[in-house]
Amino acid sequence: MKNKTFYLLAFLFLVLASCKKQDAAAYETVDSTAVAADVIDEIPEENISDPNTESYAGLEENPFESPQKSPLSTFSIDVDNASYTNIRRFINEGQKVPKDAVRIEEMMNFFKYKYPQPEGQNPFSINTEVSESPWNKNSLLLKIGLQGKNIPMTNLPASNLVFLIDVSGSMNDSNKLPLLKESMKILVNELRSKDKVSIVVYAGSAGVVLEPTSGDNKDEIMDAFDKLSAGGSTAGGEGIELAYKLAQENFIKEGNNRVVIATDGDFNVGASTDQDMEQLIEEKRKSGVFLTVLGFGMGNYKDSKMEILADKGNGNYAYIDNIQEANRFLGKEFKGSMFAIAKDVKIQIEFNPKHVQAYRLIGYENRKLNDEDFKNDAVDAGELGSGHTVTALYEIIPAGVESDYVPSDLKYTKVKTNESNYSDELATIKFRYKKPDGDKSIEIVNTIANRKVSLDRSSADFKFTTAVAWFGLKLRDSKYITNSNSDDIKKLAKSGLAYDDEGYRAEFVRLVDAVN
Repeated sequence: MKNKTFYLLAFLFLVLASCKKQDAAAYETVDSTAVAADVIDEIPEENISDPNTESYAGLEENPFESPQKSPLSTFSIDVDNASYTNIRRFINEGQKVPKDAVRIEEMMNFFKYKYPQPEGQNPFSINTEVSESPWNKNSLLLKIGLQGKNIPMTNLPASNLVFLIDVSGSMNDSNKLPLLKESMKILVNELRSKDKVSIVVYAGSAGVVLEPTSGDNKDEIMDAFDKLSAGGSTAGGEGIELAYKLAQENFIKEGNNRVVIATDGDFNVGASTDQDMEQLIEEKRKSGVFLTVLGFGMGNYKDSKMEILADKGNGNYAYIDNIQEANRFLGKEFKGSMFAIAKDVKIQIEFNPKHVQAYRLIGYENRKLNDEDFKNDAVDAGELGSGHTVTALYEIIPAGVESDYVPSDLKYTKVKTNESNYSDELATIKFRYKKPDGDKSIEIVNTIANRKVSLDRSSADFKFTTAVAWFGLKLRDSKYITNSNSDDIKKLAKSGLAYDDEGYRAEFVRLVDAVN
């Protein structure tokens, strides 16, 4: 009996000891988790791996407008093409494209079109074409194309280029700083003896790593790039301040003065919010220094910040997803990317209500201007580079056509037109631009005849750019298209494959084929 009692007590003791041990272990687990959380809070943000921190500015697509209620449509040109190469990256990685990453005007303007060279004093030619919409029955599309004058390199002014390179910890990936270095070497190869280059870097702080150096000293410039390494936080605002200061100290009168920022946009020290960046770059724009923004990487990519810098800073913006893209933008298209031939280029169009029931600008959502901004020379707009093309599309619902997209009838606002004078005009289009070093704008006025051709008889450029816009509308899940069939988009793109020596149009067809 005593043995049984002893064994029973021993058993109960072991059970109690085990329970206490489990409680202690549980307490230690909770406590260590709390400690780990405290430690994580102390780790700099750029050292925490988060695969989903990319940021894009929200876009709401342009609605249809009535020419009676809104007779004018005004916007700034946009030669950026970062959205297209970023979309290409998503598709090639087998990922879904975020809607707000899709800026249709940047998709269209990635491609070059066969517009004629300008004649006379104006720095660009103006080209229009009207044909049928492939995505909405009974709608028309108006294509507006600008072709910048192609100026030989020998006739282009001397350059004062300041490279501003992000060497923070977030740039350590192979598709960031290593790709950036190789990309910069492509650009350096285009430099002439009269050009000069400086390099500023920024991480936790900013500093000059190469004082102004002649373009003849390519080895010295490339060595400076080779020595760069990544580490630290990202004081983007401080870097911008220093780069512009250096550009202004070495300013070439009547020359090409430009800061080239290369980054993933992940600014996190000092002035770093989108609003901070906008205020900073608007102030720097007054210096007369132009801006090129080069985006690199993925995962923590901050498209919204870089788009603001380019849009507000007399600049252009490209996303470099691979070395082939670096070779295209910084090598083959060096003149268009780095030399502005016109700045603050604005477009204003007035549609004739006799022929147009409603109209809609496709894309350019963040490039729209108030109508009164057109003649206001203090209002910033886009820049056009040597040899650059710019394309815009309007969808038009002709008068008398039934459509769910037409704004409600107006009771009080009516616009009377003199039919005898304007019966053959679809629209009047105006352009304003300044010379690169000018402060006063110059105006050009054209009329667009009310004549259309069938889609199958339209130009190869019309067919192709329409297919690109259509694909963008599909990616954005647009509420303004009734047909988003990829096979139809691909068929139209294939019918516009002319002028494709570099194979970019054929590559676009493959991208369409990869998206259901």
